[in-house]
Amino acid sequence: MWQRMQTLYLAISTILTAVMVFGVKAALYGADGTSVEEFKYFAYIPYAILLIVILLLNILALTTYKFRVFQMRTAVLSAIITLALQIWLAVDFFSCRGTGLVFKVSAVFPIVCVILNFLAARGILADQLLVESAYRLRSAKRRKK
Repeated sequence: MWQRMQTLYLAISTILTAVMVFGVKAALYGADGTSVEEFKYFAYIPYAILLIVILLLNILALTTYKFRVFQMRTAVLSAIITLALQIWLAVDFFSCRGTGLVFKVSAVFPIVCVILNFLAARGILADQLLVESAYRLRSAKRRKK
């Protein structure tokens, strides 16, 4: 399981999503440079719901390595939902430009997760095609006998 690159991609994506669950989205700084207020992802209910769904999908994709088609579909679904979260964060970023709100680095974690999930899905698809071609070769060999 851990020997495959797609498993590592899914694990990194899961870790980044878990960091976002407990992390700070943005901070509001005062005139003296100290943080006045911090805004967490989990404090806003729609973000919390999306992050929990994404985290559960990533964990599901990570643990269902014996069912490659299901794992691939779960990784793609997770990537699509994560892309929606990234678009939502971008809208928040551009709508709060003049307010002095400073977004943290974790605001770009979703796009990294999207890339990792699509790379994992591509690797899972390649493994599935390899298994199917080997099965066809074995069955063709049996028919010749």
